[in-house]
Amino acid sequence: MDGRPGTPVFNYVLSHEQFAVPDLLEFGVAAEQAGFDGIATSDHFQPWQDNQGHAGFAWATLAALAQRTSRMHFGTAVTCPSFRYQPAIVAQAFATLSQLAPGRVYLGIGTGEALNEKAATGIWGEYEERAERLVEAVDLIRRLWTGEEVNHRGACFQVRGRLYDPPAQPIPLYIAAAGPRSMAIAARLGDGLVADKKSVLEKSARAVFDDELRKAGKDPEAAPIMTELFVVVGDQEEAARGAELWRFHPKGMERSMLYDPDPRSIQRKAEDIPLQKVYQDWQYGTNPEAHTQAIQKVLDAGVNIVNIHSVQPDQMCAIEFYGREVLPRLR
Repeated sequence: MDGRPGTPVFNYVLSHEQFAVPDLLEFGVAAEQAGFDGIATSDHFQPWQDNQGHAGFAWATLAALAQRTSRMHFGTAVTCPSFRYQPAIVAQAFATLSQLAPGRVYLGIGTGEALNEKAATGIWGEYEERAERLVEAVDLIRRLWTGEEVNHRGACFQVRGRLYDPPAQPIPLYIAAAGPRSMAIAARLGDGLVADKKSVLEKSARAVFDDELRKAGKDPEAAPIMTELFVVVGDQEEAARGAELWRFHPKGMERSMLYDPDPRSIQRKAEDIPLQKVYQDWQYGTNPEAHTQAIQKVLDAGVNIVNIHSVQPDQMCAIEFYGREVLPRLR
């Protein structure tokens, strides 16, 4: 998955918060048959809200997909490699996935959320600590992927050993960012950026990323940028039903949500967010041209990897609609 300008990539999102792993596997197989280029999957210990109802192990889903698909690339958007997962284990897991599906694996990483990291380990930190852990983790993962011996005693991690089965082919490593400090880390250390729709549409946020790329000697025009679009193939009523499960989303990156390790508490905090505010910037309806235009808008803003996230119960309906009506228009 290169995501270079002129060759946009369209992924389908497998939401581990919303569905059980056996169902997600069938959705992934259907997405390949429908013509999607790849899969992006969430990697959570718990769902964001209690009523989402699921939180399967993403790496197991990806391993199964490697055996059930033949063409699609796949990876996480995103994994936190610094609390519940140590970077050496992340490096080993994705190296193994690349053995199962050579050239089809990517890794998205970020600084994490308390509902996963603190809930699973009791450990959490302010942004400065999380960013420091992320930077050190990136270095370790890349060094381990070479297959060479690593003897590392850093501020956050200690590793002495090597991967005896390094990646079959290079694994793209994308870094999630929203604020300027994370944008700088992503530009300096990543092979691409994972950003929310608002960040990529705001010129100020994108300008920081581009400036940091230039400082690192990289071409902003060639940098892969991944973002997620929420969609519903259905009417406003169906969008409102989906919004009940993602009610936290307008405030998901605020401290009150990000630092809360309890999905029940996050759900209660989200109850005062009007449903219309949740789905107001989603693309819903059954007009394929409207869905096409929504995607084209982010492509025009410089995004070249688009993750289509349908929040409706009937995932097969959305997959088939996009495969039949939307992806051909974009290509």
